[in-house]
Amino acid sequence: MVVYSINDIEKLSGVKAHTLRIWEKRYGIIQPKRTETNIRYYLDDDLKNVLNIALLNKKGIKISKIAQMPEQEIKKKVAELTDIHTEFEDHLDSMTLSLLELNEQKFNQILDSNIKAKGLERTMIEVIYPLLDKLGLMWISGSINGAHERFVRSFIRQKTIANIDKLESDADKETFLIYLPENEEQELSLLFAQFLIKERGFNVINLGLHTPLKDISDACRQIQPDYIYTIINNGLDGRTIPEYMEILKSSTANSKILISGIQVARCNPDPSGKMEVLHSFQALTDFLTKINLKA
Repeated sequence: MVVYSINDIEKLSGVKAHTLRIWEKRYGIIQPKRTETNIRYYLDDDLKNVLNIALLNKKGIKISKIAQMPEQEIKKKVAELTDIHTEFEDHLDSMTLSLLELNEQKFNQILDSNIKAKGLERTMIEVIYPLLDKLGLMWISGSINGAHERFVRSFIRQKTIANIDKLESDADKETFLIYLPENEEQELSLLFAQFLIKERGFNVINLGLHTPLKDISDACRQIQPDYIYTIINNGLDGRTIPEYMEILKSSTANSKILISGIQVARCNPDPSGKMEVLHSFQALTDFLTKINLKA
């Protein structure tokens, strides 16, 4: 059994602790348990209830009216509203509820509707990455487990690959070789980078996860990519970042290296100009735009 403090509920639901207390005292709409020392605590059902109430409130239904609804009516209303307004609302709360319930149909419906309305790029930035940030908090608090994380990552992976497959590259444009080093697991980020690059017409070769330097060197000799893109978040076993970069630069002939991730955020500029640090996906899209403008 997972137990949440009022601060946990605030972080996970986005509803301020002050508002939660008002909902409790004035409307009796949530009923937290109390410790022997009279400190509020909440359980999983309380979290789901708060998420449902917050969603209805965001849709314009007054708290006083929600307070008069039986629990089943609240759930039914949430389902109806999510179905009706899928193209126009931010569905972070709905996706969180679908995740907690492992509701594949609802999660898929909300994700598809956002991609249809906004496109994959905006959906990833505005919905998916905030959801993954929220998952981090939920993992720490114990409200989700490995099954929940696999569920959401599998869905997002499938959707990203499906959208990549719809794109066509321009054979006359530059080629990007993208990969993750050994000890790195950010496949969703790598796939999203692949989508961003290919969406702008560039050619992309994705070597995937856990790629050793030898494989990068072999691939570069064969295809001579214009750019190499990678992400380093977890660090490199047995090597410092500068050591790794020097080996990578010496193995890749004339390719320019683009690198992102937590571990390289403080890297000094490369005086040779062969390597460039991109601090965000926005920086990557800006770089791609700059290449296109030069063409």
